[in-house]
Formats: sequence, C-alpha cells, structure tokens
Amino acid sequence: MREKTGVRPVGRNNLARENRAMPEFLTLKEAVAAHLEDGMMAAFEGFTHLMPYAAAHEVIRQEKRDLTVVRMTPDVIYDQLIGMGCVAKMIFSYAGNPGVGLLRRLRDSLEHGWPHRIEIVEHSHAALAHAYEAGASRLPFAVLRGYVGTDFPAINADIRTITCPFTGQKLAAVPAINPDITFIHALKADRAGNVLIEGIVGVQKEAVLAARKAIITVEEVVDSFESHPNAMVLPHWVVTAIAHVPGGAHPSYAHGYYARDNATYKEWDAIAADRDRFLAWMKTHVLDVDETVFANRVIWSAGS
Repeated sequence: MREKTGVRPVGRNNLARENRAMPEFLTLKEAVAAHLEDGMMAAFEGFTHLMPYAAAHEVIRQEKRDLTVVRMTPDVIYDQLIGMGCVAKMIFSYAGNPGVGLLRRLRDSLEHGWPHRIEIVEHSHAALAHAYEAGASRLPFAVLRGYVGTDFPAINADIRTITCPFTGQKLAAVPAINPDITFIHALKADRAGNVLIEGIVGVQKEAVLAARKAIITVEEVVDSFESHPNAMVLPHWVVTAIAHVPGGAHPSYAHGYYARDNATYKEWDAIAADRDRFLAWMKTHVLDVDETVFANRVIWSAGS
C-alpha cells in the first residue's frame, strides 16, 4: 500500500517521517484544541473542491485569535474567519466569493477596520503555489519569472529580484511558506492514517508537506482503500490528526459524495453585506452547533 501512495513526499527527513507516530484519530474539537494556538500560521486549502469548512468553523467556535492565514483563492471560509476576528494577517492569491463577487467581511476589515483591520500580502496563483512547493522542499525561497515586469513588487515587499548564477537572467524570488498547521478535507482515511483525495486538487499536497502539522477531516474512515494513478494519497507520516466529519466540505463539494451547493454561495453575499445579519447567521449556523450538522447540509450522491 505505501509503495503505491501516489504522492512522493519531499523535503522532510526520511528517518523523522518513519519514526513519527501514527496520526491521532480525534474529534474535530479535540484536534483543533490540541494543535492550533493563537498567533500561528494556518493554511486552509482546497481548490473549489474539498474546502475545509468544518475545520474553519471549529476554529471560529474556539475563538482562536491573531492567526496568519494562507490560501490560494480565499473564499467564504476566510470571509467568516476574518469577520469573526480570528485573523491578523492573510497571505493569498485572489480573494472572492466564487461565481458571485466580493468577500464583504474582508472588504469591511480593510476599508473600515471592522472587527479590526488585517494585514494582507498578495501574490499571484503561480507564486503562492511555488512558495508552498519551496516550503515542502524545505527551501528558503521560490524562484519564478512571473513577477518580472509587473507592478506586484510595488504592493508586496516580499517579492525580490535575484540574478541566475548560470544565465544572468533577472528572476523573481518569494519566501517559502511553512505553515504551523495545514487544514484540508479529504475523501477517505484508512485506519493506518493514510488519506485519499480524488478529483480536482489544488495545493493540498504541498500545503501539508510544507506544514509542521496537518489536520485532515474526511468523509469516511475505512479499513483500507483502493487508489488509481490519478488519485492523491497522503501517507500517514505527514498527517498529525484525522477527524471524521461527513459533509465537512459543504457548501463546496466532495467528488462522488455530494455536489456543490451554489445557492449557499449566492446567499452569502447578502448575509455578509450587513454586520448584524452576518453575526446572527454565524451564531445560528456556526457558534451554536458543532461539526455533526454538516452531514445534514448536503444531498448525498447515490451510493455514497
């Protein structure tokens, strides 16, 4: 099984990985309480598919503060974290409500300082992906051509210019990203702690390998699972804790389990536009419930 994981871990000491204990199987509440502290850098990754909403909601319920959050395309998850006061700084590439428009809680923070003004560090998708990959490889920075000749360096002081020692070309360099903790949602975990993702992926693999710790919520815990060449399997030695949370990606989707809930994304725009309505919605749908509600929020696909 391990020889066919479909993922080639990079950058971590092999002996350290092999000596790591098996991941803990915890409730989501236990996992967040045990491993996420105020002031940490946390990544919540997924790309349209498998967004870790349940994990973010638990972070909000536990009132974690002063987080530096990282994400390619921060969407409603980050709007909620920002609006509830969890975030001090966001490192990102593009921010918006997919298919709808603005992140109104993010905008309110930046324009009016409510609930407080966060710091932002903006990248392109390519640069942020490279930064995660550099972090996963335990390199200090990533190199790319993409920023050369653009005005990005004027808004992001972390973008530097270097000269290639072999060709003399001017290239852009950005710091590696190494989260203290990465949260992702996946389809299955086996009882040894290996994790399966099928369907569209973003930078989940890189974000997990770059992080000191990884908490993964899953649709199912099974004795074993079959993989195929296009699947991604994260081996147990890169996983810190696993929480069984059926439906935990809602309102995004989980391949083969449930579809994307487009109506919820559309409804969010009006909810987030008003502070009082936002707070009331968060109390009803996040603060006063736990992760078990997610299983009832999705329409399950046949056979799932």
